[in-house]
Amino acid sequence: MRTTQELLLLAKAASRKGGLYTTEQKNAALYLAADALIEETKPILAANDLDMVQAEGRISQVMLDRLMLNESRIQGMAEGIRQVAALPDPVGRVLSEKTCMEGSAKGLQIKKVTVPMGVISIIYESRPNVTSDAAALAIKAGSACVLRSGKDAWRSAKAIVTAMQKGLEKAGLDPDLIQLVEDVSRQSAVDLMRARGLVDLLIPRGGKGLIQTCVEQSIVPCIETGTGICHVYVDKAADLKKALEIVDNAKTSRPSVCNAEEVLLVHEGVAEAFLPVLKTRLVDDRMVYGKPPVELRLDDAAARIIPGTPAGPEDFDTEFLDYILAVKVVPSVQAAVDHIQEHSTHHSDAIVTEDPAAAATFTAQVDSAAVYLNCSTRFTDGGEFGLGCEMGISTQKLHARGPMGLEELCSYKYIVTGDGQIR
Repeated sequence: MRTTQELLLLAKAASRKGGLYTTEQKNAALYLAADALIEETKPILAANDLDMVQAEGRISQVMLDRLMLNESRIQGMAEGIRQVAALPDPVGRVLSEKTCMEGSAKGLQIKKVTVPMGVISIIYESRPNVTSDAAALAIKAGSACVLRSGKDAWRSAKAIVTAMQKGLEKAGLDPDLIQLVEDVSRQSAVDLMRARGLVDLLIPRGGKGLIQTCVEQSIVPCIETGTGICHVYVDKAADLKKALEIVDNAKTSRPSVCNAEEVLLVHEGVAEAFLPVLKTRLVDDRMVYGKPPVELRLDDAAARIIPGTPAGPEDFDTEFLDYILAVKVVPSVQAAVDHIQEHSTHHSDAIVTEDPAAAATFTAQVDSAAVYLNCSTRFTDGGEFGLGCEMGISTQKLHARGPMGLEELCSYKYIVTGDGQIR
């Protein structure tokens, strides 16, 4: 087994070449990497089967769904890589340029140009598709990536990386641009957090504990991502049919992901009409069709309207990642905004309303990476935003916010050209 330090050194050496590859070379490598994923479907699925067997009984069913691969999901991963290849090259773009017109700098030409980040490290949990998404974005952005998968998904990640490295090698790129940490103990995560001089950017993707640990303990630049206590507020002026579809989708389409709804706020003016219909949809109907019902955790006002579980003190501050929804009745749009500001993780929050004034109040005051009007929070995703795929969802404000694509994986430098000027 190679140590994390050895892999970092390989990635660092490869990263020096990453910025020199042409757009055509990078795109060819990505298309070949996508083809290799399809060609290696059987070994990837075999590795994933082993991961699934090992994880059975240790993680929840919704988390097992995140871990599980099938032919369709592998095809989706390959298509994500191809979408990244089709995007404009982020490296070498001139962000600004000017010529100094006076003083000793007169005649200096100053250009601000995008450059690769260098070595990007991603620490993530049981989502094999993150492996291909992160690697594809790093390659297109001219960087090397060092991937540290959770132990539940390690075999799957290894098979994916092996396939993608074959594609890179076939295209003439250095396969060391993609590295997978072989040590799945906590120590390897610590090694990445402390790899000053070898890691240029660290991105944690996972639960609250992982993200908090990286943000607090990392001595390399780190982006806070992902924890999603996402709210949907149903206003008194909402189209309730529209609201029902949005809440259902935001909660049940894939509850294990960070853009799934965890908290529902309902205006008291429509609560008696909306909550019974919601219970029928999320609880009763799902049981009839053999689907997992949503456990509704209700504040006192909601509990007077429909049956459910009384909400505990932590339920409005919990990322459930499961078929659980905290429900609160509020007296106004401002009360909804105030609740979100107190409890939000600044990921994705939505309002359902036909009132322009309520919409304006909500979208202006809610301080989240993505704020939605009359649509589901589930759209906070790099692919949906036209980024091909994403490196993660940043919930901070510097230097990236929201879905992180190619632009967020680049830095910049100034190129200053003169003709003998001195200061």
